[in-house]
Amino acid sequence: MHQFNISVLAAFAIYLLIMLSIGVYYSRSQERLSDYILGGRSLGPWITSMSAEASDMSGWMLMGVPGLAYSTGISASWIAIGIAIGTYLNWHFVSQRLRNYTEVANNSLTMPDYLKNRFHDDKNIIRIISAIFILIFFLIYTSSGFVSGGKLFQAVFGMDYFYALLLSAGVVVVYTFLGGFMAVCWTDFIQGCMMFLAIVLVPLVGMIVAGGFSETMTRIATDAPNLLVMAPDTTSTGIIAIISSLAWGVGYFGQPHILVRFMAIGDPEELKKSKHIAMTWVVISLAAAVMVGLVGKVVVPTPLTGADSEKVFLIMSQQLFPPFATGLILSAVLAAIMSTASAQLLVTASAISKDFYHTFIRKTASDKELIYVSRITVLVVAALAIVMAMNPNSYILTMVAYAWAGFGAAFGPTILLSLYWRRMTKNGALAGIIVGGLTVLIWKQFGWFGLYEIVPGFLFSLAAIYIVSRLDAEPSEEILQEFDTAMSFKQKITHLKTDGMK
Repeated sequence: MHQFNISVLAAFAIYLLIMLSIGVYYSRSQERLSDYILGGRSLGPWITSMSAEASDMSGWMLMGVPGLAYSTGISASWIAIGIAIGTYLNWHFVSQRLRNYTEVANNSLTMPDYLKNRFHDDKNIIRIISAIFILIFFLIYTSSGFVSGGKLFQAVFGMDYFYALLLSAGVVVVYTFLGGFMAVCWTDFIQGCMMFLAIVLVPLVGMIVAGGFSETMTRIATDAPNLLVMAPDTTSTGIIAIISSLAWGVGYFGQPHILVRFMAIGDPEELKKSKHIAMTWVVISLAAAVMVGLVGKVVVPTPLTGADSEKVFLIMSQQLFPPFATGLILSAVLAAIMSTASAQLLVTASAISKDFYHTFIRKTASDKELIYVSRITVLVVAALAIVMAMNPNSYILTMVAYAWAGFGAAFGPTILLSLYWRRMTKNGALAGIIVGGLTVLIWKQFGWFGLYEIVPGFLFSLAAIYIVSRLDAEPSEEILQEFDTAMSFKQKITHLKTDGMK
């Protein structure tokens, strides 16, 4: 066991050193806030797609989804199907329009910044309301990542959960603190590759050990045939559960840490290539994540119960591979956690520094001062997320689902309609954000009908935007003109251009 730990530690150390080196490298090249937040809009298609997916698929893909599949069987695929559809729709309908509009709308750097500029909100009400919801839901989301990290180090090294939690959070904070957006994106690219290899390799080797695909499925069919049924419950409760699972897909339109990747690509036309790369990654990875849970039923000797079912990937990795290879595969879990938590910390930091501090406290703050404020925010938010992650029995997928619903309902309809509906007004956008966010917060507490809170949140938000915008006066001619400019904004962009775009 001692030798095993040393080998795993060596693999972890190599991986972490590479990640931290990238953070240090990029910390030396930040002069402007746009460098720290958007990397100067200089990403290529591969980095954009892999970064978007790596920051999307956190510990919940390597631990949460396999844990659900281990407990409930192939019906866990409904979430995977919903996510795959949502990913496609987001890349297809949102990415290029948002990239273009954020540049036309006074070169917006953050999502609240874009909404403020899109609707000419001179009083900055949209900005402050957006920043508040970003802070609330990212605290929940980031803490889910820290729970994943805590479980990882606890399972692998037998560490006390509290110290394991501090260790995983510390690594994320250090390189986000140092490197900003470019560090996060480049590490995301590496982490995305690692996650893909790990999630595909583990069930593949597991099936080989079990005697092949047919033998694995035969054993599952014999021992637990209910695990191979896509819809084990055909009552109204079961149908609501399927709708709730598929509804994960609509959450994509409102995830700030994913949308910001669309805003950062150098050439908007490259987003088509990014979409194909991203979809290939997502479909294969999610299918493999479900297979991890199913194969785990065959190859993991001791049955896992409760929140421990989310450790199936970790246990299989330790069982199936030699120590150093195990370390590399488990580094992929850490990669998944780091990529998402760092992206979330960065979006929260940018919301506080640019959308709150710069707007309401010090309008004359320099870019260096705002980068400093962003870094302090990273530390404060991480500390709060650690406090929320103290319970080792928390379900990762449950925490992610709550935050996902919050962003999907508060911002999804607002972003979507802001890109497609000229008649949408500032008050309509405000109504959509508030109604969507509050619906999720309230619905979650009562759990009415067993329906995932993103469904009513998204629908009520859409309705609020439409009704309030219709009752409101039409947008100004200037706003309508900007909308038309953004829709026809197809030129290749090689560097920032702000003159003549307002």
